[in-house]
Amino acid sequence: MLKLHGTGVALITPFDQNGQIDFPAFKRLIDHVTEGAVDYLVVAGTTGESATLTKEEKKQVLKAALEYNHGRLPIVYGIGGNNTQGILDEIAATDLSKVTAILSVSPYYNKPSQAGIIAHYQKIADHSPVPVILYNVPGRTMSNMTWQTTIALSEHPNIIGMKEASSDMSQCMRIASKMPEGFLLISGDDILTPAMRVMGGAGVISVLANAYPTLFKTISHGPLDEAEAAASKILDINPLMYEEANPVGVKALLNLMGLCGDMVRLPLLPASEDLKKRIQKKML
Repeated sequence: MLKLHGTGVALITPFDQNGQIDFPAFKRLIDHVTEGAVDYLVVAGTTGESATLTKEEKKQVLKAALEYNHGRLPIVYGIGGNNTQGILDEIAATDLSKVTAILSVSPYYNKPSQAGIIAHYQKIADHSPVPVILYNVPGRTMSNMTWQTTIALSEHPNIIGMKEASSDMSQCMRIASKMPEGFLLISGDDILTPAMRVMGGAGVISVLANAYPTLFKTISHGPLDEAEAAASKILDINPLMYEEANPVGVKALLNLMGLCGDMVRLPLLPASEDLKKRIQKKML
């Protein structure tokens, strides 16, 4: 899975003023990040507003990404949720033949035990025709996957990595010190990517790489002093991406850059005027 080292961009799903998928803008965005030398595309993840895409729209987004990518980069596809059987059904109904791996978020709302999380992912990995990347994001799920759970799941032959977005560096260090060789510890926090690299991390699945793919090439692949300097450039703008929930901030930024509109789907709303002004002031 060396092809999934470096920067994976968590692609947004652009919408037009009527709330429909804006496929021309999606193509512009894919060309933008590909030319900026990201290493792989993450399609229909949480940043892609998968929670408010219909099953048919998710398939359309994947089909479009494959078409616009022209085989340039590996594609990771988001299939996750809190209904294990529903995920298995979606896997069975989706053509994953041109997908490198799936990214599956830890179950939210149900708040399962660690044993339940392990059983959930083992079922997914048993049934997925492509490798599985775990995704721990307690800020969204309200349930942390402990380092012990990650290490237990890393023993499954079809589980190849973890997108770790807890921002708990001690937890990341525990995973890094105990994970098997070849397991991908992927930063889910743009700012922490250089620190994760130091402990053996494989890179980042990034929100801000939608806007600044070339910068993230340095953050993911450059010498550590250059990577840290590059990451410091986004210290001010990064928190603005999440102030009114992701992907509200990054869509406002991309709109200011002329890449797509800033529309999101309810219950999210486009960025407030105040947030837009502060993002504009902090643009690189």
